[in-house]
Amino acid sequence: MTQWVYGFGAGRNDGKAEMRNLLGGKGANLAEMASIGLPVPPGFTVTTEVCTYYYAHDNQYPADLTAQVDAALARIEEAVGAKFGDPSNPLLVSVRSGARVSMPGMMDTVLNLGLNDATVLGLATGSGDERFAWDSYRRFIQMYGSVVLGVDHHRFEEVIEEAKHVTGAVEDTQLSAADWKRVVEGYKEMVAEATGKPFPQDPQAQLWGAIGAVFGSWMNPRANTYRRLHDIPADWGTAVNVQAMVFGNMGDDCATGVCFTRDPSTGENIFYGEYLINAQGEDVVAGIRTPQPMSSLRAKPGERSMEEAMPAAYAELCEVRERLERHYSDMQDIEFTVQRNKLYMLQTRNGKRTAAASLKIAVDMAEAGLIDRTEAVKRVAPGSLDQLLHPTLDPKAARRVLTKGLPASPGAASGAVVFSAEEAEARSSKGESVILVRIETSPEDIAGMHAAKGILTTRGGMTSHAAVVARGMGRPCVAGAGGIVVDYASQMLSAGGQVVQMGETITLDGATGEVFLGSVPMIEPQMSGDFATLMGWADQVRRLKVRANAETPLDADTARKFGAEGIGLCRTEHMFFDADRIGSVRQMIMSETERGRRDALAKLLPFQRSDFVELFRIMAGLPVTIRLLDPPLHEFLPHKDEELAEVAASLGTDLATMKRRAADLSEANPMLGHRGCRLGVTFPEIYEMQARAIFEAAIEIAETGAEAPVPEIMIPLVGMKKELEITRAQVDKVAQEVFAAKGRTLEYSVGTMIELPRAAITADKIAESADFFSFGTNDLTQTTFGLSRDDAGKFLPTYVEKDILPKDPFVSIDVEGVGALVEIAAEKGRRTKPGLKLGICGEHGGDPASIQFCESVGLDYVSCSPYRVPVARLAAAQAALAGAGGDRTA
Repeated sequence: MTQWVYGFGAGRNDGKAEMRNLLGGKGANLAEMASIGLPVPPGFTVTTEVCTYYYAHDNQYPADLTAQVDAALARIEEAVGAKFGDPSNPLLVSVRSGARVSMPGMMDTVLNLGLNDATVLGLATGSGDERFAWDSYRRFIQMYGSVVLGVDHHRFEEVIEEAKHVTGAVEDTQLSAADWKRVVEGYKEMVAEATGKPFPQDPQAQLWGAIGAVFGSWMNPRANTYRRLHDIPADWGTAVNVQAMVFGNMGDDCATGVCFTRDPSTGENIFYGEYLINAQGEDVVAGIRTPQPMSSLRAKPGERSMEEAMPAAYAELCEVRERLERHYSDMQDIEFTVQRNKLYMLQTRNGKRTAAASLKIAVDMAEAGLIDRTEAVKRVAPGSLDQLLHPTLDPKAARRVLTKGLPASPGAASGAVVFSAEEAEARSSKGESVILVRIETSPEDIAGMHAAKGILTTRGGMTSHAAVVARGMGRPCVAGAGGIVVDYASQMLSAGGQVVQMGETITLDGATGEVFLGSVPMIEPQMSGDFATLMGWADQVRRLKVRANAETPLDADTARKFGAEGIGLCRTEHMFFDADRIGSVRQMIMSETERGRRDALAKLLPFQRSDFVELFRIMAGLPVTIRLLDPPLHEFLPHKDEELAEVAASLGTDLATMKRRAADLSEANPMLGHRGCRLGVTFPEIYEMQARAIFEAAIEIAETGAEAPVPEIMIPLVGMKKELEITRAQVDKVAQEVFAAKGRTLEYSVGTMIELPRAAITADKIAESADFFSFGTNDLTQTTFGLSRDDAGKFLPTYVEKDILPKDPFVSIDVEGVGALVEIAAEKGRRTKPGLKLGICGEHGGDPASIQFCESVGLDYVSCSPYRVPVARLAAAQAALAGAGGDRTA
């Protein structure tokens, strides 16, 4: 018989931490905490396999699941001395999700399950606190009604706000038992009106309704969005955890809280967290009430820390903190409840953290001996480094402070104010930078939070939904900015007499919690300290070299600063658009004779040579791969009559002739037309000029006494061996001419970009004339799929949502198709020429998953944008460790 249910706590632990794929992270860690003697309320986990079964069998459960759940529930009843559904002594449970990877706030939770009109009276009698019982009942109806019955949660808030208005209460804690009774009646009436049915009173029906809702929430829109953003497969499923309730809302000797064993923003080794007296867990994470600090050192005037209010429970929690870090060898995110001064642990998991914190924690733990250096390298997500590689606010810049909140997620961002996730997505899709401003965020805002450059909330603390999700995404966030009033109806915010309308610009500093009017200048980051330490460890274990795509001195300088080992792609066409050379480019294109083209190219030669001199100087001694002119000539053509007339005058002809020439050059599908090596074949003078500029520049650098550059000349869009033979011969001829004229030689190589399926399939023949292959996976993806990346954005998101494609193939390499062609070309090329150098220079060169693939097929290097170089270095190290079974040492 399949075991669908695993118990934990009260002396029975069927699971352990290593079983997270089956039990989910929460269930595995609850069992683990219980097994090491921490105070965990007893419960049981319904496995992820049930979720998979549920979706595979039209939302039905395995036949023997009910009996296993009943048996597990009976064990909880025996452990706590209460009975599920007993009017005099009721057992109440929580029902929570638990995927194998933490997805904070994305799925559903129900607390206080088992309450009804009869058991609430038993709870009041047993606890001796009528107010607590009715507060718990209203919470249950609110959560169950929203999560299971689908009633809009704002409707429940309206009932509470009306009760507060009638009584004059400001906080929920000021409402009495009688007030909560009236709220419960209002809730039940509202639920009956919204659903057409009375609120369910049968605890068993409640339990199975909640279990079904948790499984159902695995496929809700916000969870789907989160999985897509974090590359979590849909077929993993979620577990369901049913656990005996402990109550933080039973009075002033009760509390609930969320804490981290280290600061998740900075990584400092200090206990970090927040708690609320007389509250339940959702009050903290939802940001409904502003929580208080754990430590007295962090308490501000007017705040009362847990250390002061509950010294015994706080001291025990400090011991738990140390124990959990030693046990898991990682920073932990902990949820706890204190009931009548007794501490209970409800969850531990590896905590979400910023990139800066991730680096510091990994390096500190390695240097303290908790983990080794190899593990430290594996601990930091390469993509998260993006958070560190972009500007922060210039401390010398003038700024106008609008307000200040809590520094919930570091970094800085400027953008137009928007008040809804939908507006954030809409504006972001048009290229606009936006700041999402909300009273409080909810899981439904996930897509808008991802689209925004930063997030600002007026409620919530450092562990609120907005803070946790923003840190995980690397978005700057200022939370709990209570000085701001947000008016959704009028689409504006106000603070201190200053009004900001939707669309106006503000700047956030997530490190200080400050909010500024307008845009504040920013400065470049410094790559030192923990970053430099971890990158050094990564470089010791990686095999793949990392180069940069760069064609300007600024790009090349940036790439070197970030550790690039050369240039893997210099797109020479980008050098043609400067104002002082575009005229000569157009003359060359519009000329109908070779002589005319050569005259125009002679004017361009000094510009090209000086471009390459700058790059070679910066990349002294390192390889520089230069792609000869690739795009179709139409990209350089003038369109306005005055521009055409200017070219005509320079060529000594008239406007009509220029218009006719432009028409002759136009193509129906230029990206599959007269471009790449086809230009070199039909207009050899173009490639000859570029080759001359390269060799003259390289020798100029060598003559200065600097380390000689290593030019790698790349012929684009080769599909047939003969194309490469012809164009290579041109390059070699120019090289000999320049070497003879300068009286010296230097090392160089000539290769091609593999970006056509035919080139991949005939790579063994092409390799006979090539010194290297560089995979241009942007075009290889286009030509393999037969689609344009400029237009595919209209439908590719739908393909990903419908699981036709696992990811956008222009973001992460399509291993089955494009990857297969890369593997074929690599194998065939090296069969012909065993020492053939292989690299990749498309956008995939900076994607961690694609780098893993490059490692697996034995490429020599990846090349990416300058700001992605550290990402690629770390990803290459992790790929090497994965390929070596993790046994390389740093």
